[in-house]
Amino acid sequence: MLVVEDSPVVRELITHILTGDPEIQVIGAAASGAEAIEAATRRQPDLITMDVNMPGINGYEATRQIMQTCPTPIIIVSAAYDPDNLTKTFEAIEAGALAVLPPPLGIGHPDFRARADELIRTVKLMAEIKLVRRWAKAPGAKPAAKLEVKKAPSGVEVVAIGASTGGPLALKQLLAGLGSGFPAPVLIVQHMSPGFIRGFAEWLGHASCFPVQVARPREQMLPGHAYVAPDDFHMGVDRAGGIELNPEEPENGVRPAVAYLFRSVAECYGPNAVGILLTGMGADGAAELALMKSRGALTIAQDKESSVVHGMPGQAIKLRAATCVLGPEKIADLLKTLVQKEDRNHNTV
Repeated sequence: MLVVEDSPVVRELITHILTGDPEIQVIGAAASGAEAIEAATRRQPDLITMDVNMPGINGYEATRQIMQTCPTPIIIVSAAYDPDNLTKTFEAIEAGALAVLPPPLGIGHPDFRARADELIRTVKLMAEIKLVRRWAKAPGAKPAAKLEVKKAPSGVEVVAIGASTGGPLALKQLLAGLGSGFPAPVLIVQHMSPGFIRGFAEWLGHASCFPVQVARPREQMLPGHAYVAPDDFHMGVDRAGGIELNPEEPENGVRPAVAYLFRSVAECYGPNAVGILLTGMGADGAAELALMKSRGALTIAQDKESSVVHGMPGQAIKLRAATCVLGPEKIADLLKTLVQKEDRNHNTV
């Protein structure tokens, strides 16, 4: 793998942490975006850790060029507290980077080992992803698989979405397709390292032109607004349209968990809900999407063709939890069609 970082101290620390694992080999380091592009093209590493705030060609531009010329799994290593870094970080995510992590802490810090282990674990997981970005469909490519909707919800009152690796771009495409006038609230659980959710919500709202905010406890959901689960809290709902945040133990190794959200929505909204499981590793939310389906909700899994990682939606498909299997833009089209049908039905009563 390749380490890209303009600070010699941080670059050496990242290299030290990664080379301490016998399964990871650091084949080179770069101190600038220009060096990163050259090294990625010449050495073709399995994975790159990328700083964003560098002189000259920054991490966003380096990511964009690498993804166009030699697509490689990229992890952004960025400080969450710096607004300029956050902007560049999510621009890099939009350009094709897979994940974002805070920089490692000094060896003497009490949380050094936990942060180092997170870096190692993420590197190993992301290195398994071989095809990161599809810039154009191959000639004659088949359309995504689709299961016809035989029964629409009796009325879409809430949309619940779960996502992990590759989720930010899929969410951007989906929300942009819905438009700001969508007549139901959208609840989102996106797996992400702590500290980045607020910046993610701001970026997602700006990039999709859909109102997005970090959820607050007991907040009343508004139609046409999206609410992202905050760090370290499971997000659920109540029957009065309020948001509940709960610091219970992690599920499936994560908090917030998609499983918690889907279970809560299934209990409170039953057939008046839509559940969507997007790209991501693991199986968080798959069984609970099946629960939503059993309660009469419309359930959707992202198709393999558009997923960066088909773990979560793929598991849902195996469980027969998905009513439909679609790409993000097609999901938005389907939801708009459903609510338009509802409006027409109401107008004819």
